[in-house]
Amino acid sequence: MKINSKTIFIWGFIFMFSLWGCKTPQVATKIENKSVPDSYADTLIANNVLSSTNWRAYFSDNYLIALIDTALANNQELNIMLQEIEISSNEIRARKGEYLPFINLGAGAAVDKVGQYTRFGAVEDQLEIQPGKKFPEPFSDVMLGAYASWEVDIWKKLRNSKKSALNRYLATIEGKNFMVTNLIAEIADAYYELLALDNLLDIINQNIDIQSNALRVVRQQKDAARVSQLAVNRFEAQLLNTQNLQYEVKQKVVETENRINFLTARFPSKIERNSSGFTDIKIDAIQAGLPSELLINRPDIRQAEFELAAAKLDVQVARANFYPSLGISSAIGFQAFNPKFIFSPESLFYNLAGDLMAPLINRNAIKAAYFSANAQQIQAIYHYEQTILNAYVDVLNQLSKLDNYSKSQETKYKEVELLKQSIGIANNLFNSARADYAEVLLTQREALEAKIDLIEIKSKQLNAKVNIYRALGGGWQSN
Repeated sequence: MKINSKTIFIWGFIFMFSLWGCKTPQVATKIENKSVPDSYADTLIANNVLSSTNWRAYFSDNYLIALIDTALANNQELNIMLQEIEISSNEIRARKGEYLPFINLGAGAAVDKVGQYTRFGAVEDQLEIQPGKKFPEPFSDVMLGAYASWEVDIWKKLRNSKKSALNRYLATIEGKNFMVTNLIAEIADAYYELLALDNLLDIINQNIDIQSNALRVVRQQKDAARVSQLAVNRFEAQLLNTQNLQYEVKQKVVETENRINFLTARFPSKIERNSSGFTDIKIDAIQAGLPSELLINRPDIRQAEFELAAAKLDVQVARANFYPSLGISSAIGFQAFNPKFIFSPESLFYNLAGDLMAPLINRNAIKAAYFSANAQQIQAIYHYEQTILNAYVDVLNQLSKLDNYSKSQETKYKEVELLKQSIGIANNLFNSARADYAEVLLTQREALEAKIDLIEIKSKQLNAKVNIYRALGGGWQSN
């Protein structure tokens, strides 16, 4: 076979344009930064990292453990996330099927009658299937066969799509773990808040008793003409103010109980708890470990890492769209105009075809997809770095919070003890006419405020205990 120069030129021209079509545009690139400081500021390096501690051991209150177990089993938002994981799993199955051959079975039947005075009608009128037998009219067509198609994954575009879906599936699992961590922390925080409100209500009731006794004494002194009605009014007004505080606290108790019930996916009911010894709850020394361990222990960091890996694969998939794609299709089966001939050897048909397609002109759509994929990859890198930074700062804040509120509790406790003594001293001085009633009122008010502050400080300290466990990535482990 002789090939002339014109044919060579045409094929060379097509080949050059094909190579030009495979060229990908230049885009900006960025490499993620995983570096973190060697240690947390003002903390010691510990071998036993807090995040590896089981939450059942960390939160030792049996009532709290029961609430967390109920929430992990019934919380609607967590169950919604589990369905998201199932959806991501199905996406992997779908992506995997795209790079495997598609095989379909088909069957069909048709009847066709063409006009006699048409080209096909005239041809059929002249044909004889067998001597003396004309072409069937109307013409029937019966077919039974198998059809296959396959896009050969030369550039691993389809495999990378499957890997991207796998990484997003793993990201949803880490998202679920992060949700579990936050759910445990939210339940524990609300439970400790409930204990604080119970103790606050007890303090208010104790002060109501103290102020009621003081008011009774003042009224007796007024009857004895030792004080005026002004003193009685001042003592009574303070008692009413303290009584009013209990209603606000009771409302917060109702709202906190309902929040816990909502997180455990049950209708409002009484929350079982043991509120005694709230201010004496001990907090063990925190072992923060190394900042680098956050990359392993924090589910949100791992989630961002898997999403980044998926974004990188998406860029490779978008780049592969510039390259030629090879498709293969085939079919085999039986076809005849009469069902009784359908399985005869003469009715066998088959075909095999291949095509190679490459984008050449007007590549705006694939360029836009490629630029978008690259921008999303850079966006995922910034999100990953931001998540690492946020985790490190979160740990520092909670460690500092725990340390400062522990010291604050010690100072406030001493203040409360002094003011308790001052109430007795002020009452004795007032009864012996050696102190003004204003001093008694002021001492009672300061003592009440100090006791309330002590409860709030303890509540913040326990909040830091909860948040440091969450910040270090604990809470999601099942055992």
